[in-house]
Amino acid sequence: MRLNGYLMSEDKRIAKIENNRIIPSVPQLLPFSLSRAGDFEEWLRGRAIDGHRTNSRLLKKALRLTNSDDVEVVLKVNAATITDTYWFKPEGSNITYNEIRFKQNIFDKLALYGDPDSFNQDYQRTPELTNIGSFEKCWKLENGQWWLYKQGNQNELFSEAFIYYLGKALGFSMAEYQIDGTYIRSVDFTQGASVNFESADGLVGGEEDYSLNFNTIWDLSEKAAKQYIQMIYLDTLCFNMDRHTKNYGVLRDKESGEVIALAPNFDNNIALIARGYPKNIERKNDKLIELFCDFIKSNELARKYFSDMCTAPINSGLISDCIAKTGLNVDNDFICAFILNAYEQIAQEIQFSNTQESGQQHTDHCM
Repeated sequence: MRLNGYLMSEDKRIAKIENNRIIPSVPQLLPFSLSRAGDFEEWLRGRAIDGHRTNSRLLKKALRLTNSDDVEVVLKVNAATITDTYWFKPEGSNITYNEIRFKQNIFDKLALYGDPDSFNQDYQRTPELTNIGSFEKCWKLENGQWWLYKQGNQNELFSEAFIYYLGKALGFSMAEYQIDGTYIRSVDFTQGASVNFESADGLVGGEEDYSLNFNTIWDLSEKAAKQYIQMIYLDTLCFNMDRHTKNYGVLRDKESGEVIALAPNFDNNIALIARGYPKNIERKNDKLIELFCDFIKSNELARKYFSDMCTAPINSGLISDCIAKTGLNVDNDFICAFILNAYEQIAQEIQFSNTQESGQQHTDHCM
């Protein structure tokens, strides 16, 4: 497909698209993936709904998009999303950002649970066509605010909600989660694209190496780099095997393009007990603990940040309180032991390393 037009941020032209070639006019506002790789069609594909989701297939059938590829699907809504201000304006078009931005979503129920009564509705622009991820989900507009609803079993709902409460108790930046019956919902942390969210794959592709990610983010924002350490520390404590470069990222000022912060920690529904209670409660030979400790010990700047990081004390009382806030019935003793075993191993490993180097002991809750 040969595309000609403009890549927009709201109503500002930030690049001309000429036969798929990107000609930047405001390079500091380009999405990171386009600055790094320069592949406009690939950028469009990265914004498309996951076609493997059952309800995404129903949605595309209802919208007569069954035979469309990802680029065509995304262009059906000008490549617009809820969480950033980027979109594609075809050459010769007079359409404005206000006309293409999403103001409602009548296909939310079809996208979330395959509601048959939603299937026969007339076509209308929907943010579901650019709602990425492998779980059945949808955007709902409630009292002027977008919420992302996601399906899950009880263990998945618990894990997502519990990690939100634990991270919040530790003073970390967390996306807000609320359990709503058999679903969990999270408020749009960009507040209607008042800032632009960009996933980390735009910066590093699919590379998940901790040091590479940390160093890349540090070059853009010291604050975001510190928050990255907090995120992977919480991932390690709560055994989040599924952290990848599409489920974390940065927030950028939409006027200057500067990185403001790491996006609030989100997408923890394949962590902790989401796939059942792990047998390795003692966390012996735990790969996530090994990876995290190796990273902290080998990266001098990361080690300094982590050593200076002060949090609330992690103990069974704090963990039990976070469990209670979810309102779900789980094995309290197991979860306390599972997390505390990781917490103590990390503290011993990192403190031992730091003490060897500096000859000093650290305060109880400054790792």
